[in-house]
Amino acid sequence: ETLQRVGAFKFRGAFNRLVQLSPDERRRGVVAFSSGNHAQGVALAARLLGMPALIVMPSDAPKVKVEATRSYGAEIRLYDRLTESREAIAAQIASERGATVVPAFDDVDVIAGQGTVGLELCSQARDLGARLDLVIAPLGGGGLMAGTSIAVRDRSPDALLVGVEPEAFDDTAQSLAKGERVVTKPATRSLCDSLESPAPGEITFPILQRHLAGVATVSDPEVAEALRYAFSTLKLVVEPGGSVGLAALLAGRIAEARPGATVGLVLSGGNVDPDQFAAILRREI
Repeated sequence: ETLQRVGAFKFRGAFNRLVQLSPDERRRGVVAFSSGNHAQGVALAARLLGMPALIVMPSDAPKVKVEATRSYGAEIRLYDRLTESREAIAAQIASERGATVVPAFDDVDVIAGQGTVGLELCSQARDLGARLDLVIAPLGGGGLMAGTSIAVRDRSPDALLVGVEPEAFDDTAQSLAKGERVVTKPATRSLCDSLESPAPGEITFPILQRHLAGVATVSDPEVAEALRYAFSTLKLVVEPGGSVGLAALLAGRIAEARPGATVGLVLSGGNVDPDQFAAILRREI
């Protein structure tokens, strides 16, 4: 998905949500909140469909993502993630403008759009004459894995599905272990800014409960190593959050990845901050 429109899978769900809007809803526009990739997906989808978009973004979001979102024509409202609620800000703006709020993951149309990743993955495997044994994808709020898991269960029902989270943001792993949604309050940040969700979604979590074989976690050093591997070996630029599946696979964190297994691995985005990426390649991070 590093080669997807806006450089991330998020365009799929954003476009699928926006294309459902009525002419009157399109005229009034959309509001979204995101640290970057969903922001860009909504901004581009809105431009393609001819509607205004306002994106609520944290003031410490990667500069490359803020600039890209603005370049697609969206209005941006910055907020302090430590003192302000992005949900409250978006709700107020939507109320004032009569705009539609487009969630990053907890929405059936967004989940369905992200699920096209799974459809394409199964189609590509079929074209290669391969039988998928395992599918690995990043986990934040769960939209990508929820949609992908539905598609894979339909097209390759014997394949196991494993999600991967940053170890400091293992809310889905904790939620699955407890059998209910757990809201975490991490005391630290992660290289994976796109995966810092405190809890799986209300809609996504039951889907993940039904479909996931397990959840693996990875450390920041393992993520950095995956970025270097993707760059030097795969010749791909991958952002930290987009590389967690690869990081888990390389670090041996996924027990289901047995020798001889056919693995489908999602690299979910490539919008990495240039300075951060250079530092990772120089092994300064």
